[in-house]
Amino acid sequence: MARKVDITEKLSFEENPSLVIKGKELEVNTDAPTMLKVMNLTLDGGPGVKEIMGAYEMIFPQASRDVIEKELKLDFKDLIVVVQEAISLAIGDEDEQPGEQ
Repeated sequence: MARKVDITEKLSFEENPSLVIKGKELEVNTDAPTMLKVMNLTLDGGPGVKEIMGAYEMIFPQASRDVIEKELKLDFKDLIVVVQEAISLAIGDEDEQPGEQ
């Protein structure tokens, strides 16, 4: 019989984290398949506009993108900051940032 190992206790099944901008909570998709795709986009020779927009569409669910686009109306520079922060949050950048809860 093949060996079986239950690793459930070693895994985290937490909900997706959120970024907060102007009091609006933006959910960040942190599931492994999404993050592997995002990381692959950002590693291919450095991210360009196409890669940043691809990461943006993958990492933020539609509800979060609606808030960003319709309510926050960020300029492109600020959108890049939001995407970078979301990626840092998703990959578990352990350095605690100001404003972190």
